Amino acid sequence: AKAIHQASPRADKPFVVVNCSNIPSELLESELFGHTKGAFTGAVTAKKGLFEIADGGSIFLDEIGDLKPETQVRLLRFLQEREFTPLGDTKPIKVDVRIIAATNVNLKEAIKEGIFREDLYYRLSVVPIELPPLRERREDILPLAQYFIRKYNKENGRNVSEQLSSEVLSALESYNYPGNVRELENIIERAIVIAPANEITLDCLPPEVRHHEPYAYKIDETSHLETSDVIDFYEAVKQFEIKLIREALEKTGGNQSRAARLLRLNVTTLNSKIQAYNLMRKRSKTE
Repeated sequence: AKAIHQASPRADKPFVVVNCSNIPSELLESELFGHTKGAFTGAVTAKKGLFEIADGGSIFLDEIGDLKPETQVRLLRFLQEREFTPLGDTKPIKVDVRIIAATNVNLKEAIKEGIFREDLYYRLSVVPIELPPLRERREDILPLAQYFIRKYNKENGRNVSEQLSSEVLSALESYNYPGNVRELENIIERAIVIAPANEITLDCLPPEVRHHEPYAYKIDETSHLETSDVIDFYEAVKQFEIKLIREALEKTGGNQSRAARLLRLNVTTLNSKIQAYNLMRKRSKTE
């Protein structure tokens, strides 16, 4: 979200982040839209809402799937009219703000269950971007871990090395991260805090990460590479990749997303290899 903001003409304007799941529902409307003095018990002073603070820039609504129905209604009204009225006031305020929203919730399922408004979904879903879970893009684990090491070194006054041992990296890359990137961030923050020296060791990782069984793609024991007496290493690797990809595609009925998860590859990477090796399924004349 921040990268989208920084790459836009609004880059020099405010970028405001709101985690909708962290703010109690009874306070969220006040946080977003502001309030006047005396609008409710405890409102001893007037307060600007985050939409007004973000005027001219961008506001990132994280975990928007957790919004309560009444807040969804107010947000929808704001998206339609581009103005809002602070709690306790009668005068609407117009703002120019870009809204970026994210959620781990399947919003289409939430709509079916009556949890999320369909009209709000279509108002927000102008340019949807689907980001695969971390377990489907394991190549991102190391750069993300190093970014979090730098971040929490700075916050904690530590100087822990960004270079990870092979055993630590293997443990991090083998774990499935049900909590996605936030879980990796928490793991690294914990490791920075408890690291006895300037290095993250295996003991710094939570037990579920240390003891997680690495995923291994099972290959038919009868598999072998077709080679002559002279083995070309790169050709052998190519043959091996082709065989693995073919087996994964056969196992998943040609579903590339499932095959990518099976092989622990990014879908884009798998698709590129399928095209490079000309492994696209040929359509029959009846298809």
